[in-house]
Amino acid sequence: MDQVINYWPLVGIAIIILGFLIRLNPVLVVTIAGIIAGLLANLPLYEVLQKLGSGFLNARNLALILLIPLAVIGLLERHGLREFAQQWIMKIQSATVSRLLITYLFIREVTAAIGLTSLGGHAQMVRPLIAPMAEGAAIKHYGSLSEKVRDRIFAMAAACDNVGVFFGEDIFVAFGAVIFMQGFLGGFGIHIAPLHIALWGIPTAICAFLIHSLRLVYMDKQLLSQHRSSLKAGE
Repeated sequence: MDQVINYWPLVGIAIIILGFLIRLNPVLVVTIAGIIAGLLANLPLYEVLQKLGSGFLNARNLALILLIPLAVIGLLERHGLREFAQQWIMKIQSATVSRLLITYLFIREVTAAIGLTSLGGHAQMVRPLIAPMAEGAAIKHYGSLSEKVRDRIFAMAAACDNVGVFFGEDIFVAFGAVIFMQGFLGGFGIHIAPLHIALWGIPTAICAFLIHSLRLVYMDKQLLSQHRSSLKAGE
């Protein structure tokens, strides 16, 4: 006889989505969703609370792991890390916004493809280094920047990190999503090795790299055109 599957615990996912949409406290939302999902799965209340407590104890060092690097980066920024990065890139004559960001995009994607996803990131790499370096390259070639242009450069720098790690990690054979896809397809009788799934991520990663690189080059050309227009207007 086929085993009856209880789908009611999935209500917990709906509670999380609803809680985040109405901007409730994330910890409170996740806790309530976990308790309700456990009860709907016919678990005793004491066992649900026990699992929540065990999860909390296992993750108690997570905040420390996250806060220490952020504190170090904050101290470096306070002592002029962003200014140093900006001044250093301005000394390189051949450095442009697009060349700098394309280089970072390439490095981010390649390192993510071999599992080194922690080598970059918005807080530890983009904000203190890549964004000010891109801003410095723009100032060197195009002069003073408006707030709108500066925000666009920062956004493109952050996008490089997102695109690089998102499409690069799909090539890593031990990435969780690759294993998930293998298990999902296996449930429908489609048996495929994780290596083959990862290999098929390579064309997508190459296309993502080329498309975003073209966007960066186009942005650089727009900045150059605006700079020339402002020079003509000032004559």
